[in-house]
Amino acid sequence: MGEQREKLWSKDFVLITVSNLFLFLIVQMQLPTFPTYAKETYLANDFVAGLTASFFALGAIVARIFTGELLKTKNSKVILIIGLCIVGITTAGYYWTGSIVLLLLMRALFGAGFGISSTTLPTIVTNAIPAKRLGEGMGYYGLSQSLAQALGPMIGLTVLTTFGFGSMLSVGVAFILLIFPLTSIIRAYKQPTPGAHAHETGLKRFYDKKILLPAFLNFCMSITYGGLVSFLAIYGKEANIEHISWFFLCNAIAIVLVRPIAGKLFDKKGHIAVFPPGAILIALGLLGLSYVNNNVILIISALLYGLGYGCIQPSAQAWMVKEVKPEQRGMANAFFLNSIDCGIAVGSILLGVIAAHSSYAMMYRLSALLMVLFLIVYALSRVFAAKKSKNTVVTAPVTQNIEA
Repeated sequence: MGEQREKLWSKDFVLITVSNLFLFLIVQMQLPTFPTYAKETYLANDFVAGLTASFFALGAIVARIFTGELLKTKNSKVILIIGLCIVGITTAGYYWTGSIVLLLLMRALFGAGFGISSTTLPTIVTNAIPAKRLGEGMGYYGLSQSLAQALGPMIGLTVLTTFGFGSMLSVGVAFILLIFPLTSIIRAYKQPTPGAHAHETGLKRFYDKKILLPAFLNFCMSITYGGLVSFLAIYGKEANIEHISWFFLCNAIAIVLVRPIAGKLFDKKGHIAVFPPGAILIALGLLGLSYVNNNVILIISALLYGLGYGCIQPSAQAWMVKEVKPEQRGMANAFFLNSIDCGIAVGSILLGVIAAHSSYAMMYRLSALLMVLFLIVYALSRVFAAKKSKNTVVTAPVTQNIEA
């Protein structure tokens, strides 16, 4: 009889994955709704409206840096509960923000709570997954994030337009209340003993140069996503598209369908099989969106974008995790998440400025050029890698002769 496979779908793995889904749903519900709320309630311009996403992202980025260090020595469940409490309190606290300044400060605090929680959950789930099934387990775990990123904006926009801003916040509070009982019954895992890298000082504690390329490519893609979640609702009104939230629904369907296929391609042929086609699909989706005037074009654009996004994002995370040592996977995951948040922050500000000086349609056309940059950087990296590999092969025999 063959060796029995270790159990992946344990109680802890399921509970953590569902908790991650709820957490990201809360975040993704808020990203596209707050710019609209800021413009309508406080008469904010496009730049200030985009800051609602940027302040959130910056709060998350800063919190992750310190959380990664705390997780090396402190109880991960305690850290998680602290993060979730901050998320819940700030979500409810939006009810009482009376100015745009207070709203932005609350967004930064909310981002900090999310940064703490979103860094701790994957650290805990890594300990719950059997070592021999880590890749498979992280793939399923990551799907909860992809689903939330696609479905959350649709839910948030639908609730906002149908029932109002207060109801949208109430749904978020309900989600956070559901997370607490789920995480309370997860057992506390002992953190692995830190390796030699844990004693490094300076910035080397927070990154490895081998993950900079996939992180940069993921950052470029996330800038375009920042333009979607921050301004798609406003663009829908400008373009007279009544059901603009359908974009996120169709985007979700495409991500779910393509992710298993993209994962198998990545495992068999590497990132070269998914990154170039993914970038092209995203660019086509953004161009289609910039010319949208009916629901058919909207749906096609959403499917194209979702197929490209579903190819690149999980493959970028897998690429980064594979490039580092097993004990550095927490660092790689934090860096991966920060590349997303940095992209959203930059996209919200940069694309907001572009929209203010042109139009939302032109903004999406120009954001498609980011995927051209994506392709250029990726192609250059492959050329340099090929030259380096060739030089290594050529110099190896010479070195051997000298030693002889």
